[in-house]
Amino acid sequence: MALDNNKIVTALRELADPVSGQDIIAAKRVSDLKIQGLNVMFALNTDGMAEEVKQELHMRCIEAIQKAYPDAEVHVHMQRPDASKGAVLSQITNIIAVASGKGGVGKSTVAVNLALGLKQLGHRVGLIDADLYGPSIPTMLGLQDARPRVVDHYGQPKIIPPVAHDMPVISIGFIVEPEKAVVLRGPRLAGIIKQFMFECLWPQLDYMIIDLPPGTGDIQLTLVQTVPVTGAIMVTTPQNVAVADAIKAMNMFRMENINVPILGIVENMAWFTPAELPENRYYLFGEGGGEELARVGGTDVLAKIPLVQGVREGGDKGRPGVLSEDPIIQEYFMSLCRAVVESVEKRNAQLAPTEVVKME
Repeated sequence: MALDNNKIVTALRELADPVSGQDIIAAKRVSDLKIQGLNVMFALNTDGMAEEVKQELHMRCIEAIQKAYPDAEVHVHMQRPDASKGAVLSQITNIIAVASGKGGVGKSTVAVNLALGLKQLGHRVGLIDADLYGPSIPTMLGLQDARPRVVDHYGQPKIIPPVAHDMPVISIGFIVEPEKAVVLRGPRLAGIIKQFMFECLWPQLDYMIIDLPPGTGDIQLTLVQTVPVTGAIMVTTPQNVAVADAIKAMNMFRMENINVPILGIVENMAWFTPAELPENRYYLFGEGGGEELARVGGTDVLAKIPLVQGVREGGDKGRPGVLSEDPIIQEYFMSLCRAVVESVEKRNAQLAPTEVVKME
């Protein structure tokens, strides 16, 4: 009896990828599938898997095919990870850090609207709230009551992130009570960030947006030591004091032993326009801060976002500005998203992939 290629693929689709939770066909773990008589041969990409998980998946592949064809001889070539690509979150194409020098500049607002806007452009997007001391993303996405699920996955507990607008999101705000102070030191902060990265079942993503806390601390260093960050977006207001702090935060990414590209600058609260006077602009925080930060960083201003009451109201109500019914508000953020896509494509075409930082 001839073996049916489609039937074998269907059998393999029943197996979950240990890293992303997708089936192993959708996760592109299987390649070079060949059938010769009763022999079934294929390569199995094991990037990001622990040794014991690799062996279990190997056995499950054989069992799945032999369940469909008991007489089949199954030969699985376990592909070693490509050292040039790295095995860290291989199902995620671009990891984008959204950073600032100080708090209160609207960094989380930018991160949430960027993530949802990229999704509206047709990209697969995930969002990590890495601001462990001040997690605001659950409120901005209307997920205050959400809790992550924990499942057994190949004998290991894995986290299923809550979903907002068809986008997986993780935050410490899903775990601690809203009124409870988060008191953590360096090693524990690092542990939580790594847990968000590696113990969550992230699907195939084009973009992972990471909302960092302000400044340059343990969380920022843990991030660049843990995953290859495609690039950073710096958020500032126009005022000098915000720009001065943003320069310090930006220069951390530009340090020689870190070397994370700066994708661009977002100048938030660039001006204020009252609803009753839509043609008027009031520069409450000054002008030119975004351009100055871009000049110092050798990069571009991706967008200028005005101070708009509707953006604040939408964030408080769990409906970010990019989803607003006001086309003007929506377009400010969609323009940012298109600029980010262009910047990432340019960065990937001109620069080598970022490497995980090895700190001494």
